[in-house]
Amino acid sequence: MEYKFSNKLASLKPSAIREIFKSLSDPTIISFAAGNPSPLSFPVKDLADLSADIFANSAASALQYGTTEGYTPLRKAVEERLKNRFSINTNGNETIITTGGQQGIELACKALCNEGDAVICENPSFIGALNAFRSNGAQTIGVPLADEGIDPEKLEKTIISTPNAKILYLIPTFQNPAGVTSTLENRKKVYEIAKKYGIIIIEDNPYGELRFSGTDVPTYKSMDTENIVIYCSSFSKILSSGMRVGFVCGPEEIVSKMVVAKQVEDVHTNLFFQMLCHRFMTERDLDGHIAGIRKLYGEKCTLMLGELDKKMPKCIKYTRPEGGLFIWCTLPDGISSSEYIKAALSRKVAVVPGTAFNCDTEAPSDSFRLNYSMPSDEDIVKGVDILAKLAKEMFVK
Repeated sequence: MEYKFSNKLASLKPSAIREIFKSLSDPTIISFAAGNPSPLSFPVKDLADLSADIFANSAASALQYGTTEGYTPLRKAVEERLKNRFSINTNGNETIITTGGQQGIELACKALCNEGDAVICENPSFIGALNAFRSNGAQTIGVPLADEGIDPEKLEKTIISTPNAKILYLIPTFQNPAGVTSTLENRKKVYEIAKKYGIIIIEDNPYGELRFSGTDVPTYKSMDTENIVIYCSSFSKILSSGMRVGFVCGPEEIVSKMVVAKQVEDVHTNLFFQMLCHRFMTERDLDGHIAGIRKLYGEKCTLMLGELDKKMPKCIKYTRPEGGLFIWCTLPDGISSSEYIKAALSRKVAVVPGTAFNCDTEAPSDSFRLNYSMPSDEDIVKGVDILAKLAKEMFVK
């Protein structure tokens, strides 16, 4: 039988990152392809103790249905942290709990976009968000990302030439995949452009707690005088990615529609894990735990950058992140990364091709993404050595 798929999904491709995972069953492969937090960052003992207490004393609540908006004590704790840590004023906004940060992104698109509408994104951008937009029938339009952030002039021109643009999707802090952080000046310019043209900003900030050098930059939401920013984040990178607990803070009218959409999708996020996140936030040293993660990732990033500096030929350019999980490498002008990435995998090193992060699925890429949170220090040294030797063979004449 020939199956006919919906127009929304017919052209949607599986995540290249998830597909790469399938090739990593070989334990001899060094993977720089993951986007996972390090297992060393999981507070296993604390989570085990809190879980046991929840099941001993609150099992009926933890195993029952909950409200779609989320576990009220967790919502309040999240709002307090948004105020204290990120200077976000939640007045006139609604905070809800989502099943991972990505669900918040998808729900916002579902609430705001009709099929054929456009979402403007940094190019490159997070493949999970791009596919979420595409699955709702939205076009993904890319604007080049530079060291200081998305290009404001090109952004404004793109908005003018795209009258059906509804959303501007940004990862301004430790961007995935590029690892760059938008400057405050850039954020102010971009916010004013969005305000001028009535574009809603989705600010995706899953890595904002993971700064290990440099100085914090205010979030878009903290500057949001017009209530045009939907702020999305999660506990995936600071507590556990497998729990799938995220949150959204955005304009009440928009978030109320997102709640209706969420009721259709999953009724509510896993209540036990919501309770566990709340208990950790309020009964354990969350800031101290995060400080340990920052130290761990700072050391791993420093090691990887040091190895790249020592070994990689100068024709390969790469970003120098101050936090997050990723380094973005770019080959010499005009050279596609596909052959290099295939050759690297044949030598047992896996990286993610830049094409996976393109807004235009048919566009080539001369870049690839490296992750430093997952590999061991030994694998970082060995893997970079293999990548550097291959680069010299292919690109240094």
